[in-house]
Formats: sequence, structure tokens, C-alpha cells
Amino acid sequence: QVQVVESGGGLVQPGGSLRLSCAASGSFFRIDVVGWYRQAPGKQRELVALMHNGGSINYADSVKGRFTISRNNAENTVDLQMNSLNPEDTAVYYCNAQARIGFSTPSRDYWGRGTQVTVSS
Repeated sequence: QVQVVESGGGLVQPGGSLRLSCAASGSFFRIDVVGWYRQAPGKQRELVALMHNGGSINYADSVKGRFTISRNNAENTVDLQMNSLNPEDTAVYYCNAQARIGFSTPSRDYWGRGTQVTVSS
């Protein structure tokens, strides 16, 4: 089983910055993909940033140039640096890990419980 825990959310003023962290723990062979998603009130969950094991990264158009995803494979952590935040970034942010329990087992999704980010003056 894999546990995923986010931290670092909070209240920030427009134009400010926050850094979210996510730690994966438990018994697994490898994490193939890590990502951050968000869900604003009344909206569907959407992808924010995704990092594959080989290093390729995808960002939502709305956060390109403002958000940066980074990963520490040795510690099984992934961070999301968020700069130039605006009220439209307000949402619950979820960390996702696509992990393999064993060498030959397929990846499956593991989600954290989310951390609230509120951008408001």
C-alpha cells in the first residue's frame, strides 16, 4: 500500500507564492509518475503539473511560467512551487502518485487527501 500526504497549503495574497510538498511512503517497487491536481468549488478536478519518471514534465496552460514541479526520487517527495498566485488558483490541491507495488505489476493511482490553497486579499 502507498500513502500520499500533502502539506504546505494556506492563505496567500494575490501575487504571492506558496510551496506545496507531497511525500509518498509505504511498500512499493517504483513510482512512475507524480503529479499535482486541483479542484475549485463547483468545478472538476484538473491537472496542474505532471512529472514522469524519465523527467518529462507537463503543465496546465494556466500555470505555465508560474508553477514549477520538482521531485526527489531518493526521498519519494514531490514539490510544487507556485508563484504569482491569483484568485483563480484557489482550490484544493491533490498529490497523485502512479506507483507499482511490484516489478511486474501495473501502476495504479494513489491520492492524497488534499491541501487547501486560498488566494485572497
